[in-house]
Amino acid sequence: MPLELLQAGTADQEYLWTLNFGPQHPATHTTLRLVLTLDGEKIVKAVPDIGYLHSGFEKLGEDLDFNQYVTIVDRMNYISPIANEIAWHHAVEKLMGIELTPRCRYLRTILAELARISDHLLCVGAAALDLGAFTAFLYGFYQRELLYDIYETAAGQRFHPSSTRVGGLLFDVNDVFVKKVRDFVKNFPKTHADIVRLLNRNRIFIERTQGIGVLSKEEAINLSCTGPIARASGVVRDLRKDEPYLAYKDFEFKVICARAGDCLARYLVRMDEMLQSLGIIHQAIENLPAGPVNVDVEGKDVLPDQQSIYRSIESLIQHFELHMPNRQWQPPVDEVYAATESPNGELGFYVVSDGSGVAYRARTRPPSFIHFAIFPYLIVGHQISDVVAVLGSLNIIAAELDR
Repeated sequence: MPLELLQAGTADQEYLWTLNFGPQHPATHTTLRLVLTLDGEKIVKAVPDIGYLHSGFEKLGEDLDFNQYVTIVDRMNYISPIANEIAWHHAVEKLMGIELTPRCRYLRTILAELARISDHLLCVGAAALDLGAFTAFLYGFYQRELLYDIYETAAGQRFHPSSTRVGGLLFDVNDVFVKKVRDFVKNFPKTHADIVRLLNRNRIFIERTQGIGVLSKEEAINLSCTGPIARASGVVRDLRKDEPYLAYKDFEFKVICARAGDCLARYLVRMDEMLQSLGIIHQAIENLPAGPVNVDVEGKDVLPDQQSIYRSIESLIQHFELHMPNRQWQPPVDEVYAATESPNGELGFYVVSDGSGVAYRARTRPPSFIHFAIFPYLIVGHQISDVVAVLGSLNIIAAELDR
């Protein structure tokens, strides 16, 4: 926090007062608490207080096996759950040295980018809603319903798909999935354009976001910001380009950046990123490789499909062994860190293996935990009414804070 602001805020303690923002407040959209010190309506100090949604996510990683734990990481960033699944199994597969099939890489890329669009739609819609723009919120949520239908077609579940597995996916996709994705790619630009027309030149929205919560490029780097928040401040960093994984190296797309570093810039970056994600999805779905979605069953690392279990004694034995706690996988005794470019930024998992099918330690590096910590740097000096604008532009997910 800037020293001069602290000094200004503590010059006359008699006129300062404390305000609790949350943990039950409609603009936090979850259980977040901010302890604000005010001089009139001016904020002179802000202290984020986490711990209201602690679920023991990381401890559960020491008890559940590599496939079971995917249902837990789903609940971390519950706005784009499949992005968490992909990050988790990306780390496990790096630990075990598993190379995914081309079809699996493309399908995971499609699902990851659909999750990015879903996450950005909620962030943009909720941020606009908090500032009084209700219609954009409705437009975004209708498109998210279509995305949930796509997830349901791919995995059988809408909200928490839990569809990735070690070495592949729970199910391969069918023609219905391909058609729904193509329809979404075709129709989404109209909704995107409607949101742009509603907000990009809206005088109230611009005045509430422009110049508010400014984060400089140097501050973004020093405070470990990633994702749209860092790129809105001019940090050209995207793991999809810098450390390619899945099938991203096969596609043409741009890394969207801005320079202003304010709430408006973060909004604009997310809006443009949705169009880039749409382009990636279009390239992937039109060039979807044939072949298996899981690695070779002979590798004994993936669960065989249901029909094989019923018809083959080898598949039945493999299914049995992967579910037995004293058999399962035999990863090397090692430790790895692997990260993906999730919708909110770098989502990484640090996995320590003792050679069993359960992680000795599963540590996550969630972007929301980092970004909530920068809130005091952004809000000091602003008015109370600016809290919702800055908080909405950061897209904090409380379940990522309290692991």
